[in-house]
Order: sequence, then C-alpha cells, then structure tokens
Amino acid sequence: MVSDVTLSGSITDAQKTNQSGFKLAEDFSQFLTLLTTQLQNQDPLNPMDSSEFTNQLVQFSQVEQAINGNQKLDSLVNLQLASISSVALGYVGMDVMYRSADMNYDGETPVQVNYGLSEDAFKAEVNIFDEAGSLVYSEDVPKTVGAHEFVWDGSHIGGGQVEPGTYSVHIDAFDKNDKVIDTSTVVSGRVRGIESQDGLIFLLIGERAVALGNVINATVAPETATEDPPPAEEAPPA
Repeated sequence: MVSDVTLSGSITDAQKTNQSGFKLAEDFSQFLTLLTTQLQNQDPLNPMDSSEFTNQLVQFSQVEQAINGNQKLDSLVNLQLASISSVALGYVGMDVMYRSADMNYDGETPVQVNYGLSEDAFKAEVNIFDEAGSLVYSEDVPKTVGAHEFVWDGSHIGGGQVEPGTYSVHIDAFDKNDKVIDTSTVVSGRVRGIESQDGLIFLLIGERAVALGNVINATVAPETATEDPPPAEEAPPA
C-alpha cells in the first residue's frame, strides 16, 4: 500500500535520512580506528586475514549508496510538494466546484449546487441547514435520474436572507415505496487561500478547508467592475 506524500512525512523522512548518514559516518570512523589499531598490532609473521574487513568495507559502501539514494528520493518528494503548493496557489481567487455537502454563503454570491440521482424519484427536495442544524431553506427539485442543478441565493424559508456563513445542503430523494435514493452533491465557492493540515494541502473556501482531490473544475472569477476615475481638474490659467 502506497502512503500519501505529506509535508510532515517529508520532513520526518529527511530527518531519518540525515540521522542515518551521521550514524554511518560515526560507525565508519570507529571502524577505521579499530582497523588501524589491529594493523599496527598484528604479528608480522602471521598477518590478519584481510577478507573480513574487506567485506565490512563493502557493506559500508552499500549502506552509503542506499543513504545517497534516500537523499535523492527526499529531494524528489520536496519538489513534488513544492509543485502541489504552486498548483494550489493557482486556485486562489478562482470559483471552483467541489464534492461536498458543506458550502459557504458570503451574503451576496448565490451558491450553485449540482446533484445527481441514481434513479427516478417519487419525491425529491433540497434542504439547507445552518451550522446549528436548523433548517433555513427547503424546496422541491427535479426527480428524474441523472444530474441536476440548483442555485441558492441565500433565501430563508421564513423570508429574507440568511447571514453569511457555512451551510450544509442535503438532497432528500425517495422512491414510491418511500425508500431512500442515493444522491451526490457538488457545490460552488470562491477560494480565498490555501492551508496545510497534517501535512496535506487544502483550499480555503469560507471557513472550510477543501481537499484538492475534491475539486471538480475551476473558473476565473468575474472581474469586479471598476468605476471610471474622475476627470482631472484643469489647472487655472497662469
């Protein structure tokens, strides 16, 4: 099983590789000291067998090569993480669609909700709840199998508009036998930044962190219209 590449994991692996290098250097220094002492004190008429310390030198060389390989892999992992962060930064300021039931309403921008039904429904409705779990909006929606789109403009079930914040959307669909039908939801939001959690990179949408893998698509946010600057005042004649 391949583990996820994370920032924390990369740091830990790099530390382990460095520690292994330091330990190898220390052991090799001790080995050379011991070997030199043995050579200096050996019987000239009965010299020690060189095959043993030759094998040990070969083992040291193999371990050193393995550590060098780990250092190169650590470098590749760091480059991959830097690439992921760069990709995530490119989402900042963009409007994205992502798989989730949680969505952010900023008080002005309507939220697009795409949902899919696995089969035709006898009854289907969208229900939106605030963070306290209170129902703030409900409406009947199309019941045919397949993908559908719903746009919520922040309207409250009792009239008026809801406050800006995080809301959850649920598509409640039932067949004619009152059996629940499987549904899936994709919501929209504007990315305001990125964040690392447990070493993984997330997009910040409102107060929620969204995994990059949950993003379906992204579009450039419409440019805010700017007013023409006032005409410059003419200088009085000299």
